[in-house]
Amino acid sequence: MAASGDSAACVKGVEKLVSARKSLMLSLEKSKALSSTLEKTGPRLAEINQRLPSLEAAVRPIRADKDALVAVGGHINRAVGPAAAVLKVFDAVHGLEKMLLSDPRNDLPGYLSVLKRLEEALRFLGDNCGLAIQWLEDIVEYLEDNTVADDRYLLILKKSLQGLRELQSDGGRTYLDGGLLDAALDKLESEFRRLLTEHSLPLPMSATSSLGKQNCIAPSPLPVAVIQKLQAILGRLIANKRLDRCISIYVEVRSSNVRTSLQALDLDYLELSVSEFDDVQSIEGYIAQWGKHLEFAVKHLFEAEYKLCNDVFERLGMDVWMGCFAKIAAQAGILAFLQFGKTVTESKKDPIKLLKLLDIFSSLNKLRLDFNRLFGGAACAEIQNLTRDLIQRVINGASEIFWELLPQVEIQRQTPPPPDGSVQRLVSFVTDYCNRLLGDNYMPLLTQVLVIHRSWNHEKFQERLLITEILKIIKAIEQNLETWVKAYDDINLANFFMINNHWHLYKHLKGTKLGELFEESSLKEHEQYKEYYTTVFLRESWGQLPGHLSREGLILFSGGRATARDLVKKRLKNFNDAFDAMYSKQSNWVMVDKDLREKTSHAIVQMVVPVYRSFMQHYGPLVEKDQSSSKYAKYTVQNLEKMLGSLYQPKLTRYGNFKGRQLSGKFNNGLQDHRRTASAVI
Repeated sequence: MAASGDSAACVKGVEKLVSARKSLMLSLEKSKALSSTLEKTGPRLAEINQRLPSLEAAVRPIRADKDALVAVGGHINRAVGPAAAVLKVFDAVHGLEKMLLSDPRNDLPGYLSVLKRLEEALRFLGDNCGLAIQWLEDIVEYLEDNTVADDRYLLILKKSLQGLRELQSDGGRTYLDGGLLDAALDKLESEFRRLLTEHSLPLPMSATSSLGKQNCIAPSPLPVAVIQKLQAILGRLIANKRLDRCISIYVEVRSSNVRTSLQALDLDYLELSVSEFDDVQSIEGYIAQWGKHLEFAVKHLFEAEYKLCNDVFERLGMDVWMGCFAKIAAQAGILAFLQFGKTVTESKKDPIKLLKLLDIFSSLNKLRLDFNRLFGGAACAEIQNLTRDLIQRVINGASEIFWELLPQVEIQRQTPPPPDGSVQRLVSFVTDYCNRLLGDNYMPLLTQVLVIHRSWNHEKFQERLLITEILKIIKAIEQNLETWVKAYDDINLANFFMINNHWHLYKHLKGTKLGELFEESSLKEHEQYKEYYTTVFLRESWGQLPGHLSREGLILFSGGRATARDLVKKRLKNFNDAFDAMYSKQSNWVMVDKDLREKTSHAIVQMVVPVYRSFMQHYGPLVEKDQSSSKYAKYTVQNLEKMLGSLYQPKLTRYGNFKGRQLSGKFNNGLQDHRRTASAVI
């Protein structure tokens, strides 16, 4: 029994040990699990530990004063209203982007309407953003004063508000709409340029084919509908301070259009400088073109631009559209026209220049009313100054040359006469020149110029002052003739010279404006002088030849046939020698006037040929059969008549002009022109 008892006790003990072992093992596993859990919890605790300060700051307002917390709500509510309105407008602005980024030409009225809405929205934002910022600043200030918010949050808020405030103070409209307004305005400027460019067409050449004959003023070159669109665009661009850019575009396009129209006229000559030509005569053709081109430009191009500037910019006031027109005129070429006129006034002085200056004065005078109307505003001050300067230069220059004409004629008295006995170039030039001055084209102009010039000098213009001066010039020419004729050593050449010049004066004074200034008796004197010198010339030159063919002592068989033959040979030889010497000398003399030349030649023929013919008919047979007959019967009657009839022909140079001597001095310049023109051929 005892043993069984021990055995049972032993079993129980083992069971307890096993149970204890299991318990220990379970505890050990729990410890391991707890250890593992603790290991995982460690980092989380570290993270919580790091976040504790911010959590503490976040819950700090809970510990704030109750009244302060209640007041925060009121501040927030006051700021929410303006902020919400601003955000709503921002949304509306973004809704306009699609329309404003499209092409305005598709629907210009609609585009302008939407743009106006954008402007209104931006004005609202500009006005209310400041109010919203002010309320937000008040909230930040309140939170900071009452320690209701964390310092870091307050710092972030302050920086944001400072940035908004700076944008507002800088006029940061671009930032409010993301640059949408500027993009829309740029598109409007492009549309403004497109409308101008597509409807600004150069004047066709058909309109320029009859320069000077167009009496109508060119119409406005843009359709009314286009002008209305331009004005509508201007309204929006001006509202956004872009007027200067509009004017710049307008001036660029329209001045380019005018320049293109003028290019068809080939105006390169306007760029000539004084150093590029010798005298006014070399550019005489350009001066004639200048007047026509200037008139065309003013009456048909600048007139149209003047009207169009008024039409487009009228609502902005005269100062604006006149300023715009002044820039177009200056850039399109009016200054180049005036500069060319100035260049002409700076050229060498000569009589022809006087005529060209009067041409310039005539052109400017005809356009005087147009100039005053188109360029009379303050904006055209540069054009006005250049025009006044040009007119002053023209009047002073023309007056100076006119009053120098007489002294210049008198100076030429010291020059030698022409070696060929022809009309002294000064004589032909002055008669033609004075007739031109007295003609309907120049007489009124010269009178007006002299009146103005004397008024500037506070001198009175006498009615016959111009006429008196021209009469003095012709009298000086007559005195020059008396001096020139004395310079010839050959009396026959001197007489020949006087025939030419007196006939020229008579022919070119009679029936002309210049001749009307003289009495008929004065004109007749030149004709009488011509007749006198012709008689003397023929008698003292060719009239000496018939004497060599005297029949004295030639009665056949009175002294024998041989004696008669010798006398005939001697007289023919003397005649031939005298004829050859005279013909050789006078073949170089010139009579330019055809009628005078033919009449003089005919008189010489009648004086010489009949005597020669008669002599040869009677005594020619005595020498014709002689072996040396050609030595004595040198000329046939026909050859002699032909030779005499060919005398005094003008000599042509290789350029086809009449050959003649050049004179020095200012008058030489005028004479050069006289030689080159048809008016020089008498």
